Amino acid sequence: MPHLLHIDTSIRGEQSVSRRLTARAAAAWRAAHPEGTITYRNFGKQPLPHLDEVGGLARMTPAEQHSPEQRRSWELTEQLVAEVKQADTVLLGLPLYNYGAPSSVKTWVDLLIAPGLSYDPATGAGLLGDREFIVLASRGGGYGSGTPREGWDHAEPWLPHGLSMTGLTPRFIAAELTLAPTVPAMAELVPLHQESLAAAERAIDELWVPATV
Repeated sequence: MPHLLHIDTSIRGEQSVSRRLTARAAAAWRAAHPEGTITYRNFGKQPLPHLDEVGGLARMTPAEQHSPEQRRSWELTEQLVAEVKQADTVLLGLPLYNYGAPSSVKTWVDLLIAPGLSYDPATGAGLLGDREFIVLASRGGGYGSGTPREGWDHAEPWLPHGLSMTGLTPRFIAAELTLAPTVPAMAELVPLHQESLAAAERAIDELWVPATV
């Protein structure tokens, strides 16, 4: 049975563009897989605990030698890795905060990197790569070639590197200039925002072919 792991990370609630995009994608996925199931996480409301000294040492200590605290951290990683392994498609919302990924996304990535679970420590081979990974990105400004802040988006370039050990390879669909409708100084950029958003929505709608009767 097809399974979708849907992860939202925005802290903007119903105002979030990334959540709007992931909701559209989840609806398209469900239309194409009416018999499928979905696991949903919202790190904006229920963030994961940051990887601390206890969790870090749990990755360097044999499981049979784990302290109770290390065991709890390792069990959370086992749960997160299992969620990815159970999914045929992983859908991640990726807003841009202060020119980088939300800290909740960095935490998720840190917790996923675990020897024997997400990668083979003997060969270095990733163990999570055999699935679709769609990332719906939103950016308040514009960071493309030739813009004043070209290269300031440190979220999209980082994510493939951060997850490279796992084998997960993201496909990005992005909407830019999302603050233009609400920031007076960006009013002249509203048409470009609308164009970018419409292109992202079209790309989402083309991801999966709905089942036919």
